[in-house]
Amino acid sequence: MTTVNKDFMPPRGDYHKLIAYRKAECIYDITYHFAHTYLERGDRTIDQMVQAARSGKQNIAEGSQAATASKETEIKLYNVAKASLHELLADYEDFLRVRDMETWPKDSPKAVQTRRACRAHADSAFYRERIKTRSAETTANIAIILIHQTDVLMAGLIESAKRRFLEQGGIREEMTRARLKYRNGRK
Repeated sequence: MTTVNKDFMPPRGDYHKLIAYRKAECIYDITYHFAHTYLERGDRTIDQMVQAARSGKQNIAEGSQAATASKETEIKLYNVAKASLHELLADYEDFLRVRDMETWPKDSPKAVQTRRACRAHADSAFYRERIKTRSAETTANIAIILIHQTDVLMAGLIESAKRRFLEQGGIREEMTRARLKYRNGRK
C-alpha cells in the first residue's frame, strides 16, 4: 500500500507564530485604546480606525490559514492587511497634523528609542501597559512606528508567499504532483 505524500498540502496557518501577526495585534490593542481614549464619543473615526487595525490583524490570520489551499488567496489577503494598516497609518498622521501635534522625525531621539523598543517587543500586553500613561501624541507615534515595522514584515511575508508559488505552483499543480507520485508508487 502506498502512503500519501506528506508534502501534499502541508499544514500552514499557525499565524500566532508570525511576528507580523503579533505586531498587528499590538497595533490593534493600541488603536482600540487610542480611539476610545483620545477621540470624541460619536466620532466615526473611532470605528474606522479600530476596523482598519482589526482588518490588518485578521487578514494576516486568514491569509496564513488560506495558504494551505490557495497561495493566490494568501497573497491577496496579506496585501489587504498591508493596505488596511496603511489606511490606519493615514488616520494617525491626520490626527497629529490637524491637532498641531508632532509626528516624530525618523532620526529624532524619541523615534530611535521607540523603534528600538518596538523591534524588541511583539507582545500586546507590553504595549497595553505602557500606553496607559502616554499622551495622545506619544501613543500615535508609537502606533506609527509599529505600523512601519509591520509593513516591512508584511512585505517579507508577501515575497515569501510569491516565492513559494513560483517554486511549488498552486493547489492544482500540487495535486497533480501528489497524484502522479501516488500512482507511480503503486506500480
